[in-house]
Amino acid sequence: MGKETAQKINKPRAIRRLVIWYKRNSAVTSIVDTAASSAATASNVAGNVVSSAGSVVTTASNVAGNVAGNVVSSAESVVNTASSVVSNASSIAKNTLQPLVFDPLKRLQNNDNILDRVEESQSKRIWIAVDGMGGDYAPGPILEGCLEAISRFPINIKFVGKIEKVKDAAEKTGLSELLENEIDNNRLELIDSGEPIGMNEEATAVRKKKNASINIAMDLVRNNKAEAVYSAGNSGAMMASAIFRIGRLKGIERPAIGALFPTRDQTRPVLVLDVGANTDCKPSYLHQFALLGNIYAKDVLQVEKPRIGLLNIGEEECKGNDLSLKTFELLSSEKSFDFGGNCEGRDVLSGSFDVVVCDGFTGNILLKFLESVGGVLLDILRSELPRGRRGKVGSAFLKSNLLRIKKRLDHAEHGGALLLGVNGICVIGHGSSKSLSVVSALRLAHSAVNHGVMDNLNQLQKLQVLNS
Repeated sequence: MGKETAQKINKPRAIRRLVIWYKRNSAVTSIVDTAASSAATASNVAGNVVSSAGSVVTTASNVAGNVAGNVVSSAESVVNTASSVVSNASSIAKNTLQPLVFDPLKRLQNNDNILDRVEESQSKRIWIAVDGMGGDYAPGPILEGCLEAISRFPINIKFVGKIEKVKDAAEKTGLSELLENEIDNNRLELIDSGEPIGMNEEATAVRKKKNASINIAMDLVRNNKAEAVYSAGNSGAMMASAIFRIGRLKGIERPAIGALFPTRDQTRPVLVLDVGANTDCKPSYLHQFALLGNIYAKDVLQVEKPRIGLLNIGEEECKGNDLSLKTFELLSSEKSFDFGGNCEGRDVLSGSFDVVVCDGFTGNILLKFLESVGGVLLDILRSELPRGRRGKVGSAFLKSNLLRIKKRLDHAEHGGALLLGVNGICVIGHGSSKSLSVVSALRLAHSAVNHGVMDNLNQLQKLQVLNS
């Protein structure tokens, strides 16, 4: 076999072997990337060995005949050694990181099943009412997400919807047997309802359709048959139903929707509220939003002293419209939380603030903009990668990194937002929610219940500012 033929055969084969090795170990390298110093050292050793392996493979491609075959064989041995070293690095990384990720929000982003089992062993199962007819794709994906969440978290589900439609959806998606098993195990209960409230209907429809699924779900919370409620349906109708059925907290004029946004530190998201419940706000509303957000950040996000920011067009206290100026005065004089001043748009995701307050009109625009960022960013990265064989190899090496970026920016990873200011735990899901979003939202509901959010929110009634 001539030199030219050996090069054509051995070089692509060696590249493929390296790519296959990387894919098999992508999960390991993902952990090593975020490990502590001990894991990082092991990772560097692995990188050096792999680099040596690459040099050997390159040499193999330039040597003819039987010699090339022997060198490639040696390269395989070196790559196997590198794989072993990376595997050891992953063990060190896992042992180093595991004690640091007990926070429920870290589990939400990192999807650590081991910690889910730890929490389940330490918590009793709670009942959550689910509006099974709310959402663009209900009831199928909503039911699928509920069944998945039951198996992963210490929760039981009261699934409210038209039973015939729910069972038909279960049969079409192959979930009938699992549904019946969970009903027999008393972990899921089907509750019949009337016609649902459509996504395009006015919020006042909750008064006309008294047997709508969202109303029945709210009644379960009011009558203490469930500790939280989740719906991916009409958000305006859900807020109206919550106000009419379970009522507002004393002293809170308007409830707010609080959404979690990612920051540079993936373990510490920022809570932004309001993101859509109140398009027109008074300074007193934003003041109350800050009080609500402060409690949420302490209880669910486990931030000891949350830093509150007011979304504005500049850091200076003299900047902004009339609403911003008057709100700044109120927040500056509040002693029950740490007000960090104005927060510019570029600072929302910086990690400088734990809670950012704004009116619902601005917050909703911010939320919808963020939802588009992940997809656009990935499209830009893909378009910038070189084409041909080099581009394919580069894409393979970057795949796990790109997936992690997409996960951090994907709203489905958080699943929903809490409706703060009503006398019960209500989680509002995105209208396009599918099973992953439902699982994430139910995890959020469980965390809120488990951390006693309502107990601390009720303590707000003692503040003089809310009684004046």
